[in-house]
Amino acid sequence: MAAPDEDAYDVVVVGGGPAGEVVADRIVRSGLTAVVVEAEAVGGECSYRACVPSKALLRPGAARAEARSVDGARQAVTAALDPARVLARRDRFTGRGDDTGQADWLDGAGIALVRGHGRLAGERRVEVTAPDGTVRTLQARRAVVVCTGTEPALPPVEGLDRIGVWTNRQATTADAVPARLVVIGGGVVACEMATAWRSLGASATLLVRDRALLTGWEPCAGEEVTRGLSDLGVRIRFGVSAVRVARDETTRTVTVETDDGTALVCDEVLAAVGRRPRTADLGLETVGLPVGDWLPVDDTCRVTAGIDGDWLYAVGDVNRRAPLTHMAKYQARACAAAIVERAAGRPAFTGGRQRWSAEADRFAVPQAVFTRPEVASVGLTERAAREAGLAVRTVEYRIDDVAGAALHADDYRGLAKLVVDETRGVVVGCTLTGPMATELIHTATVAIVGEVPLERLWHAVPAFPTVSEVWLRLLEAYGL
Repeated sequence: MAAPDEDAYDVVVVGGGPAGEVVADRIVRSGLTAVVVEAEAVGGECSYRACVPSKALLRPGAARAEARSVDGARQAVTAALDPARVLARRDRFTGRGDDTGQADWLDGAGIALVRGHGRLAGERRVEVTAPDGTVRTLQARRAVVVCTGTEPALPPVEGLDRIGVWTNRQATTADAVPARLVVIGGGVVACEMATAWRSLGASATLLVRDRALLTGWEPCAGEEVTRGLSDLGVRIRFGVSAVRVARDETTRTVTVETDDGTALVCDEVLAAVGRRPRTADLGLETVGLPVGDWLPVDDTCRVTAGIDGDWLYAVGDVNRRAPLTHMAKYQARACAAAIVERAAGRPAFTGGRQRWSAEADRFAVPQAVFTRPEVASVGLTERAAREAGLAVRTVEYRIDDVAGAALHADDYRGLAKLVVDETRGVVVGCTLTGPMATELIHTATVAIVGEVPLERLWHAVPAFPTVSEVWLRLLEAYGL
């Protein structure tokens, strides 16, 4: 029972981003009560400083490139992008951080909102420090769900913390195009932001410690993005790391010294080398958990390390299972269902594709990168499948050889690769590159999650002439 100075809810959700919103909504729809605790803006990183603004920045350049890829339309597109209008369009999507609409949605859904910094204060208790310094304690009758996400991790570069370095937050919200941008990193954020700002007129250089972009993907994905960035005029330096940076107080330019003895002068530096969990000031010590760590969970998103009972859950990036917005929402749906089941006295066992088990984030995680060309993947890479001990066969097909692709763009270039588990005769991985790759990947996701046998998939006839006809060609290449 809550103390007289505490507010009690069935579920207390710490973090009002996409994961937190979905958990709370599902809980309330089930008939339980929920409160969301948010220290910044309701809607989280994705809405204002990541997925939404980055795609808003990338889309105009992609649209222009698509028009110019078709003869007859190409001649009508003669001007460069208008940076002011592109940035204004982005701001229409983000509201420049104004979360009024998102907060109103919570209210309309019957979800309470408490603004302030939330910290665990023992089992089922959360202390919230409001902006004015007052402290309020929330009691969870059923569960506390941590949805605090992640924050940028800076590489160990001397001076980086003194130059006003860009992270994803500044890269997606900047009000002007930098003349010269240096990007440290070779992952998704690095590749997308180099694409976006180069399209808007910036000179861009990537410093990539590894020998390829998008390591962890099929090699063809990194190779195609490398080609696309180079065609855009982005300079990529592989095997090079920044070691020291300094900003001139007079000119405001930044000098970046690298480990190969060279130096670059630029206007802004973007560090895009990874993320760390936002758990350093979460009160984990009050429930016996290590401060600042990731929160390991089971398939219901229940925290598994050092916690007795069914009361603490962690959803989204903070559990490190599949750090993507769509997978955070998927986990949130499963987590809420598990809490409701357990509140009703049912066990909510995992396995068997139950709606309270987020097991797909272990074998069918779709990813989409909005570079030029786009790249997308789902499931296992060939290497990961072989390391898992599967009997692997791969099939590749040039998407540009499909009639629908040739009609879509005169210079269409793309590749499709399937990873097949020969023992079961099902697709376990797929990687696509080229225009519309991000829209095509869901077909592969359905095939993998549904474990559709290839012989049955052969009967799913793609319409002609569409780019999706690549699926027929892949199956023919496999021998069906």
